[in-house]
Amino acid sequence: MMEPKSVVMKRALREGRALFGTFCCLPSFHTIEVMASSGFDFLVFDAEHAPTSVPMIHMQLAALTACKTAAVVRIAAQDPVQIKYYLDVGADALMVPNIETAEQAREVVRMMRYPPQGTRGVGGSMRSTDYFRNAANYYANANANVCLMAQIETPKGLANLDAIAAVEGVDVIFFGPNDFAANSGLLGQPGHPDVVAKMEAGMRRVRELGKVSGILCGEPQVDRYMKAGTQVVAVGSEVGLLVRGADDLVKRLNALPQP
Repeated sequence: MMEPKSVVMKRALREGRALFGTFCCLPSFHTIEVMASSGFDFLVFDAEHAPTSVPMIHMQLAALTACKTAAVVRIAAQDPVQIKYYLDVGADALMVPNIETAEQAREVVRMMRYPPQGTRGVGGSMRSTDYFRNAANYYANANANVCLMAQIETPKGLANLDAIAAVEGVDVIFFGPNDFAANSGLLGQPGHPDVVAKMEAGMRRVRELGKVSGILCGEPQVDRYMKAGTQVVAVGSEVGLLVRGADDLVKRLNALPQP
């Protein structure tokens, strides 16, 4: 049986390897099937802002079954129902937005784990247990295997960074520069020097604490943030790839000599 991708991901993080991915916002099975062979370490399925659903993401996760790419689902809120749904359909990791305190982080960890360590409800015939064929093994290892990426998106969250990073069960501190900028009075300016400086300081602090950080950014910022110590880098989205490809093609065609 294939080793769970969450285990592979967590081992890579412990070994200090950089992991690269992108966000997926289109509610399409075919898009993910196309991207499954691209070689990303992970894809982030955005259930916070994208027009998607549990059944759609269930199908998209199935499109990744035969490849090495891990599936991260960013849920919309610190909600036990959403956490249960997306773990049951087979997410390898969950990204949870707007963690501002250690207590919030601890509660999310509890929501992701089965009793007695947590409060996750127990389902049987679900994708994560291979529809009960692998239930005993899944139940025995799920609490250790689940992977949590806690998003820091506000100055308050950054101020509580040390305490959040210290929570057992938080695998990645994932910085959100767009929301951090908005919550700092800089809406739409994730590349503002003040925001970038705070992201870099946060990454350096996470590394000093012996933990792992991540970020969503554009390709031009990847090298800079990696030099600050981040390991998990989500670069743009499949929508961005489509928009740039389509727009650039139209520009090239319009620049051709007219007949």
